[in-house]
Amino acid sequence: MRKLSSSLSRNHYFVIGLALGLVLSCCIPQDIRQLVQQEECPQEVAENLLIERFGQDFEPHLNLISKPLSAKKPVKNVLRPRYYSSELGIREKIFIGVMTSQENINSYATAFNRTTAHLVNKMKFFINADSVKTNYELKNIVGFTDTRESRRPFHVIKYIADNYLDDYDYFLLVTDNVYVDARKLNALLYHMSITFDLYMGGTRIRASSTNAGGVAPGAENESNADDDHDDGGDAAAGDDGGGGDSDGGGLSDRNYCALEAGILFSSSVIRKMRNNLDRCVRIGSTNDHSVNIGRCVKYASHVSGCQETFQGMRQYSYALNTKTRQYKDLSLLAKEPAFLNATTVYPVQTPEDFYRLHAYYSKHHLELVQQRGYELEQKSYRIANGSISNKILEIRWPLGVPPPSAPETRHDMLTWQLLNGTHSFLPNANANADHAVSPLSRIDALDFEKVLEIALQYATQKHPKLHYHSLHSAYRKFDATRGMDYQLHLNLYEGPTPKRLQLKSFEVVKPLGRVEVVPSPYVTESTRIALLVPSFEHQVPDALDFVAQYERICMHNQSNTFLLLIFLYRLDSPSKGDDDPFKALKKLALELSSKYKTDGSRIAWVSIRLPADLSAPVAADDWLLHASMYGPRQLLSLAVADLALPKLGLESLVLLATPSMSFRTDFLNRVRINTIQGFQVYAPIGFQLYPCNWAHFCKECDNCDISQSSGYFDRHNHDVIAFYSRDYVQARKLMAPLGLPIMHTDLDIEQLLQSPQRPAGVESILDMFVAAQHTVHILRAVEPHLRFGLDVRQHLARGGELPMPLPSRCGREQCIHLASRKQIGDAIIRYEDKSILQK
Repeated sequence: MRKLSSSLSRNHYFVIGLALGLVLSCCIPQDIRQLVQQEECPQEVAENLLIERFGQDFEPHLNLISKPLSAKKPVKNVLRPRYYSSELGIREKIFIGVMTSQENINSYATAFNRTTAHLVNKMKFFINADSVKTNYELKNIVGFTDTRESRRPFHVIKYIADNYLDDYDYFLLVTDNVYVDARKLNALLYHMSITFDLYMGGTRIRASSTNAGGVAPGAENESNADDDHDDGGDAAAGDDGGGGDSDGGGLSDRNYCALEAGILFSSSVIRKMRNNLDRCVRIGSTNDHSVNIGRCVKYASHVSGCQETFQGMRQYSYALNTKTRQYKDLSLLAKEPAFLNATTVYPVQTPEDFYRLHAYYSKHHLELVQQRGYELEQKSYRIANGSISNKILEIRWPLGVPPPSAPETRHDMLTWQLLNGTHSFLPNANANADHAVSPLSRIDALDFEKVLEIALQYATQKHPKLHYHSLHSAYRKFDATRGMDYQLHLNLYEGPTPKRLQLKSFEVVKPLGRVEVVPSPYVTESTRIALLVPSFEHQVPDALDFVAQYERICMHNQSNTFLLLIFLYRLDSPSKGDDDPFKALKKLALELSSKYKTDGSRIAWVSIRLPADLSAPVAADDWLLHASMYGPRQLLSLAVADLALPKLGLESLVLLATPSMSFRTDFLNRVRINTIQGFQVYAPIGFQLYPCNWAHFCKECDNCDISQSSGYFDRHNHDVIAFYSRDYVQARKLMAPLGLPIMHTDLDIEQLLQSPQRPAGVESILDMFVAAQHTVHILRAVEPHLRFGLDVRQHLARGGELPMPLPSRCGREQCIHLASRKQIGDAIIRYEDKSILQK
């Protein structure tokens, strides 16, 4: 074969292949598709059949007869609970139900409530409501009309199960003569699992098994006669078909928890008792509540008996020996471990004993907390010996106080303020600081004296041979995350006379106390606001612009507001006819009220006649540079409010405004949220715009965001304030005997301004609220959407000019600022340096 294949060349293969191809072409038919089975697309076949049957123009139609047009099962929107705790099944820890009587509500029940209610999640007092009174001081009382004593615990169980079963993990049922150490009870419950049935308390034992003093942890003294009576009751229940829990020897009721010592249930046991409540009522035929409850628990949850211990935890109960007066001597009882470990103490003989026991246990818990804190501090110091990096341990001085906050930018750096004991230097370390040196306030001075005293005490311990000579310098810095830091440099000397002074530095920290959330009433953004806008005769153009702004922001958008214009007439000015200075305002108010009548938005006005002393003609540019719209007469704001509030009523939310301000809707919403009747007054700090077109220190911009180059927050402008009428009236009544008489007519204004006994420093409504020491809080906060300075800009736009020179009667704090210090400094440098001007 090798010789044959080698003898055939490539040409021979080509000739043989060509010959085979010619032979096959003669044998295979012309149409090769005859050898392949033809397959078509099913959709194409169906279309061809329809065309053959119905023609080329056939269009299929859907048969929707007797067919549903929508899905049989519509998609349901998932409604999620409002709170995470509801969705995750998170419940509060403990509910305490106290079985008391109407005679003991104002004595034992009140003492129980005052010593325990603030330490637990929920508490209710249950009484028989055969003749319920309504003048009880306690509000958490539940009364049952069924006065049968044997049914009473089952009514309590049913009420708890119907109302609070899904809200709490554990339920404690006690009588009103039991003191409960709630702190110890909470610590006990947080170490137990809620997934098991719990029926815990103190069990009853024979009197012979108690100690000689009549005190036994987890037990109560009971005579044999009571045991025999209970056994008989159990036998009767057994005949009724529900007994069957006899343990032999007549001891069937011995393993029930005593209600006198308190019974602790888990929510699962309460649920099982509720499901078998009818059966529990039939088998609970005795007058002993402990037995009735125990039988119900044993039947419903099949718990073998009272659990004195559960998961390694035990609830101790201490029975007081009331035959002697030893129970009143807490120093003797404190020597017994059973008394120290007790969660419940019973029976309490008088309501005063509740407070005595509560004071002792509170002091005991405080000592334990201080001891644990000291041990933790010592442990921290022992491990902070340098063997472990401080970055890992995060132990800083002082222990437990957060470290100083790190500034994100150079603008966030907290600066140290220099003190010398009586004054502070650069008290407001910013561009708008008003004074370089200012005396310390009374509070700051007392605080500094206390800090210096503490530093001297530490210096005496650290350097016993040195004596204090004088204060060299002191610095302080406030950090909102840490507290107040002081650095004190003291001059000390050694020996009897100060021959040579030594400088020693000390650092003192006053850490922040416990941060608490101040509870406040619930408010909404739907409250109607009554805007009071006073206007002098020379401020009519500004008032017209304000009314136009009010229409655009409030009336057009139906923002639930009411505008009351207050016209301040001079003594000799006409109030009617064409010569009326406020004629244009009255006409505009009537037109807008008629235009928006269907929306319930209207504008009204009140006229006030000023006395002769205040009726001198005022030019339009006299008061433009004053921070207050009242100029040097800020006390007129009290007269405006006194005479205008009778038109509104005591329940109105009042916003006293000015015609020169601009605002947005967000500002009105913050007024509604921050002004709370009987609780809080809101005094916003508005943003004062610089008169850029007149002073030429800056570029004017109406819609720009607030910045240091366009204005500043004017802390001395108290014209805008929001309050409720009732709160204002109460504060005015407190200040009337102190020299601020209440205005009833226009003639009383002169009496207010000339009152010789007027309190010093009261110049505005805000000052009045502060001086009155009213129960309402006063909230001051910067408000970027409240801006002042439109009167100056509009006056210049109308072609007016500002007075030159500036009015001297306007003090620094009462006048507006023309520009920032940086802008004025740049202008001075450019003016003095001619080369800069040429550039």
